[in-house]
Amino acid sequence: MNISAIEIEIPKAENVRVTEDTLSVDLSDGRIISVPLDWFPRLVHATPEERNNWRLIGTGHGIHWEDIDEDISVEGLLIGKPSGESQTSFKKWLNQRQSRLTKRSSGHGKPCH
Repeated sequence: MNISAIEIEIPKAENVRVTEDTLSVDLSDGRIISVPLDWFPRLVHATPEERNNWRLIGTGHGIHWEDIDEDISVEGLLIGKPSGESQTSFKKWLNQRQSRLTKRSSGHGKPCH
């Protein structure tokens, strides 16, 4: 018996919107996929400015947020996969983030431009 594999083409991201509770991505096939922001804790803890500072990577196969070091793939969104980051890694990131923000607000960190 011959079984042929079906090749599925994953659409590409074209635009991204992040609200207080939702991540929405416009796809190249006309669909808009929305997922709960809670799936991505770094985005939950990001400021609105950080959430809006994204760029498409891999010609639209993923989205990158430089300020919070977050990458999300379109394929992962389509299969319903939330962040795979471990709690240990996330807590370490959150502690470092809070430390940086505290230093900046007290005037001991790098100036914000």
